[in-house]
Amino acid sequence: MNSLENQAMEMLGAINNKNIIPSNGRYADLNLSAAIDSNLAWPEPQPLLAKLQPEAYPVEALPNGIRAAVQEVHGFVKAPLPLVASSALGALSVAGQAYVDVERTSKLTGPVSLFLLTIADSGERKSTCDGFFTKALRDYEQEQAEVMKPEIERYQAEMDSWNAERDGLLSAIKEAAKKDKPTNQLKANLAELQQDKPEPPRIPRILLGDETPENLAWRLAKEWPSAGIVSSEAGSVLGSHGMGKDSIMRNLALYNTLWDGGTHSIGRRTSESFTVKGARLTTALQIQEATLREFNDKSGNLARGTGYFARFMIAWPESTQGTRLFTEPPEHWPNLAAFNSRISEILSTPAPLNAEGCLEPVLLKFTPEAKALWIEFYDSIESMLSSGKELYDVRDVASKSADNAARLAALFHVFTYGVNGSIGTDSFESASSIVAWHLNESRRFFGELALPSGMADAVRLNDWLIQHCKQNCTQFVAKRFVQQYGTVRDGMRLDAAINELESLDRIQIRKDRKKVSIWLNRRIVSKEVA
Repeated sequence: MNSLENQAMEMLGAINNKNIIPSNGRYADLNLSAAIDSNLAWPEPQPLLAKLQPEAYPVEALPNGIRAAVQEVHGFVKAPLPLVASSALGALSVAGQAYVDVERTSKLTGPVSLFLLTIADSGERKSTCDGFFTKALRDYEQEQAEVMKPEIERYQAEMDSWNAERDGLLSAIKEAAKKDKPTNQLKANLAELQQDKPEPPRIPRILLGDETPENLAWRLAKEWPSAGIVSSEAGSVLGSHGMGKDSIMRNLALYNTLWDGGTHSIGRRTSESFTVKGARLTTALQIQEATLREFNDKSGNLARGTGYFARFMIAWPESTQGTRLFTEPPEHWPNLAAFNSRISEILSTPAPLNAEGCLEPVLLKFTPEAKALWIEFYDSIESMLSSGKELYDVRDVASKSADNAARLAALFHVFTYGVNGSIGTDSFESASSIVAWHLNESRRFFGELALPSGMADAVRLNDWLIQHCKQNCTQFVAKRFVQQYGTVRDGMRLDAAINELESLDRIQIRKDRKKVSIWLNRRIVSKEVA
């Protein structure tokens, strides 16, 4: 190592080891990386793998009122744009799913509920975004709870009376049995009383958190038939007891049935069995990549094999952490206020419940022109599912894309025009653009999920190094900093990923006494190779 390199390593190593990054994200007036590396010959880096690149989120495809709110929130929160948009779509799905179903064509009808999954680390501000977009949903829950107070009090009084009568009959039966007196009439009276047990009032609770699958099914069957699981820590959902080895298959089947709008029966030995029917469920989850991989490994690929993951619109955005400099919020939040006002208007219509408490939504159909676009979208997806074609490796996800496009188009129609009329080309064109973007995200993620874990770590480390070096106008970073803030933090796995990238001539490890730095191939930094 020459003297110039020694000097530069000490200066910039000190910066990295102290984790000091100037406020503009650059290494100020230091242009030492280029000076150090200018005379060093780097070999041609070998390709890591044939990797799909992320596409820009098509925010312009969102209907005006949704787009304006998403951009307003994104401008202040500075979370990844796809994450912000998914929060808005999740809120819209929870609000609209009770009121309409969608008909793709004759005999092909179903719910409009969405399953949304954002793969991102903690700290990406999903909870903050959800809080902005679910305000109208939370206000609705509180208002309904207040309105239903008299009904709750009436039910409690009726239950007190019913329990007193039941206790009296049980005591009478017990007393008669002791005295060897006939109990047939008393038992008949008890059976008749059981049929007259008061039914609790249905109070809308539409935002749920980390529910176990069985508790979720009970709520939908007995309390309110439309709800959304909105969580910034989906690991607690996918990692719950209900997703354990012995129960994961039947619980994945429950979620799949709810997405399809079907009927699901829960049998119990020690308490009341029940059936979920005419219910709608939205899921809007964020999960860390490592947690999702662990769940996939634990389930033995059941989540993919049963079609559970295929139903999700997946987003895997790049982190914005480290670039979210503070800005003042917009005064009065006009666009977000308009969004929540529209959600409130949708919810102000009574839910279409039948006598059994099941939903009977209005069936929305496409205009002839929009249906032609849907068929074109369906056929274009289908043509890419065969072996060797672009979507072959994600054909499970792709096969649900036309359904998701129809669902999202119906929700856009409800937001813009209400529950009447037919879905037009504007709504479907918007929806198909969004769904196509999510399909590419699924291709990206599931393509890497299939990689051996060591190669997957190398891919993530490679991407993080490139992003970090570009953002900070440098060519190297202290290994200690990488382990503390990078995407691969386990020591042994990080060393294995480093070895993989070194073998492909994409990085070099350089040591100066106790300081270890990772240098990115300058051909990559200067974009001479992709």
